[in-house]
This record gives sequence, C-alpha cells and structure tokens, in this order.
Amino acid sequence: MVLVTKVTPGRVLMVFVYFIYGLAFFSMGLAILLEVGRAELLAEARALRPLALFGLLHGLHEWLEIFLLQSEWLGVSLPTYWDWLRLSLLAISFIALVVYGVQNLFPPQKKKSIDIWIGTGLFTLYLAVIVLVGTVSWENLAGWMIRADVLARYLIAVPGAILAAVALASQARERLADDQIALAQSMRWAAWGFGLYGASQTFVTPLNFFPANFWNTELFLQVARFPVQAWRALVAVILTTSLIRALQIVEKRRQAQLLTAQQDRLEALEQVQEELLKREELRRELLQHTVIAQEEERARIARELHDETAQILTAFSLDVATLQSRDCENPEINTISKRLQSLSKDLSRGLKRLVHDLRPAQLDDLGLIPALNYLIDESGKRTGLQVKFRTQRNPQRLNPLVETVLYRIAQESLTNIVRHARTEVAVLELNFKDDQVQMWTRDEGIGFVVGERHPTQIGWGIAGMRERVRSVGGEFYLISEPGHGTQIEVIIPLNDNNEEAPA
Repeated sequence: MVLVTKVTPGRVLMVFVYFIYGLAFFSMGLAILLEVGRAELLAEARALRPLALFGLLHGLHEWLEIFLLQSEWLGVSLPTYWDWLRLSLLAISFIALVVYGVQNLFPPQKKKSIDIWIGTGLFTLYLAVIVLVGTVSWENLAGWMIRADVLARYLIAVPGAILAAVALASQARERLADDQIALAQSMRWAAWGFGLYGASQTFVTPLNFFPANFWNTELFLQVARFPVQAWRALVAVILTTSLIRALQIVEKRRQAQLLTAQQDRLEALEQVQEELLKREELRRELLQHTVIAQEEERARIARELHDETAQILTAFSLDVATLQSRDCENPEINTISKRLQSLSKDLSRGLKRLVHDLRPAQLDDLGLIPALNYLIDESGKRTGLQVKFRTQRNPQRLNPLVETVLYRIAQESLTNIVRHARTEVAVLELNFKDDQVQMWTRDEGIGFVVGERHPTQIGWGIAGMRERVRSVGGEFYLISEPGHGTQIEVIIPLNDNNEEAPA
C-alpha cells in the first residue's frame, strides 16, 4: 500500500522555489560555459570552467531535490543511490566553486599545484569527517545522509562561496582601475551574491551538534517567516543576473574591439588600395612615356634612314645609271653595273618598307584610317593575307598616341595571323563612338587555348599589345579557342586628351 502525503500550498511553493533555484544556477553555468575562451576580460578560460561546472551541477542538484520531494509526497520508496547521487552533485559542485576561487586568487605560476592539493585535501577531509561522524553517531542511513549534507555545506560550500566572493571582488577592483565601471559593478554584485549565498549555507538541517543544533533552517524560518531555500533562490537569481550581465558587457566590449580592428583593417586596406592605385597610375604613366619614347626613337631612326641613307642610296643608283649609259667594250662590267642597279632598286624598296614599318608617314600626315589601309595593302602584297577592313560611324582624328597604339595593335595582330593562324582571311574593324573607340581583329584560323603556355614570340606579342593599350587607359580582350580562330578587341576611352580635331 502506497501512502500519499497531502500536498499543501507550502509544498507546492517549495517545488517552485527549487525550480527557480536550479534554473538560475543551471542558466549561469550554461552561459559561462558558452562564453569560455571568449570572455577574457572576466577571467581566463581555465578559471571559468569550474564556475560553469558549479552552476550546472548545482542546478541539477536542486532539480533532483524536486524529484525526491515529489517521491516523498507520493510515498514512493526510492533506491539509496538517488540520495548518493544528490549528495555527490552537491559535494562536487561545491568543490568546483572552491577551485574557481583558488584559481582566481593565487598567482598563475602556482595555480596547478595549489588546485590539486587544496581540492584533494578538502575532499579527503570531507570524506574523513563524514566517516567519523557516521561511525561515532550512527543512527541510520537517512541520518547519515543528513549529516553528510550538513558537513558538505560547512566544509566546502561556505569556504567556496567566500573564495568566489573574494575573487570576484578583487577582479572588480582591477576592472575599476581600468575604467571598466559597468563590468566592475556587475562583478561587485556577483561578489555580494556569493557572499550572501555562502552565509545562507550556514543555515543547515537541525542536528545534535554545534552549531547545527541552534543555527539552522528552523531558526531562519522563525525569524524571516520564509524558508532559507527561498532566500538561496533569490540570491541565485541575483548572482546569475550579475554574472550574465558581466558576460554581456564583456561581449559588447569584445564586439567593439572587433569592430575597431575591422575598421583599422579596412583603413589599412584602403591605404593599400590607394597605394596600389597610385602605383598603377605611375605604371600607366611610365608605360605611356615608354611608348612615346619608343615611337619617337623609331621616328628618329626612320628620318635618318630616309634623309641620309636614302639619299646616299639614290646617289649610288644615279652613279650606277651613269655607268650603264656609257658604252663599255667590256661585257663583264656591263653585267656588274646592271646587277648593281637591280640591287640598288631592291635595297631602295627594302629601305622604304623599313622606314614605313618604323614610323609610317601616313599615320602622321593623313591619320589612322589611311595608315591602316596602306598597312593592309602592303601586308596583302607581301603575304597574300586578305583583310576586310570596315569602319563604323564617322571616322575622326584622335590623339597621336592613341592612333599610334591602335596602329601597332593592328600591325601586331596581322603579323600574328600571318605567322600562326594558318588562314588567309582576316577582319579588321574600327568603331568610333562619342566616348570611346573600339577596334577588332578576327580570323578563322586554328586558334589556341587562352592561358596556356604558347610560343614566346606570341606571348611577348600579346603582352606588348596589352601593355600598349593600358598605357592609354584602354581595355584589351583576347578571345580564342582551338579550331575557332582568334579575336582581339581593344576599347580606348575618348576624353579631351585623347581626341584631336582634324587639321
């Protein structure tokens, strides 16, 4: 037959008190455990773990009290190991609290050995006193459990709470010295909470030895008119609220530091970006000066060849023609003079082509379109390449540097088509817009894989074209695929510096 104890409002209230009591400490332990390793301002990760363990185990202990209380109401006889489990949770949670206080009060270099010795010593003393009390005044197992509970609170809970309170108060002073007022205040409240909690642990179950025989839970109930468990629950709520508030302050500070670090990083990246832009602008100007210097040097060489070498060659041709006009009885001399005249003509044509390649006169005198037409005609005569040349919109004169760049791109593109594309047909197209000029060269040759290694002469030619386009602020695009030919697109923006009215 099961005897059911009458459930009174006071007993229901005790269930509620135990629930809040356990919830407060369990929440504290869970919050601290989640913040371990992140709340450096509160304490080291190693020092926070015992406090988290205390909260979790003590919360479970209070909830286990609810289970045992309800089983008592229902008259259910539980196995002995439930009492042992409750007692173990209580003792281990208090030991964790002692370890937390010790780790935060002693210097870092002495923590490890002191933690082990103090924790082991307290637990050994606790077991020795329990065995002694149980042996000297043995009544029954229930009475032995009550004495063990009382001794756990006297020997471990009170010292542990005091150590934790002192540790938190010391940390609060350190934070206050660092002008962290809000964090110091929360830690001070937590220190007061642990101090009050330690004081509440002195009110134990009445027993027949000092001071439990008069300073106990019954005295507290007579004076305060409510059970000491309610006071502990209230202190637990205050303690948990203060520690969670401290964790929130630490988290906000950490986020602020992270935000500051990110802003510093962004500023550094912006500085790097600005430096890169300056270097790119300097590189572009250097390329532009290089292209200009190269073209000027070509023009100078072309002028010297045209003005000096061509004149000498002309004089040589005239002298050879004079020799040919005279009658000479020696046929060998006549043959040699004819050969010299032929070589002079070939040399003159080669020199003319060389001068044009160095710096076409049409480009300076007539502009880009006539120069490209001449380039296409000469290329067709020499190589047999058929180039379809088209222009869109109204052609206009451009900045001499831009016209030079476009001409050199077209020249290099047609040369590459002749040498590597294995085709006899190509397309060259110019499109003049209000804000930019576009040029395409296309062929239906063998193509290649863009990005793969190709012959050095192709690689340097493509790199040279790209750098020339960049020197005038343009964009260079290369599209090719094996078996589908190659397309080169150049886009150069037009501005006041790149436009030039026709003369």
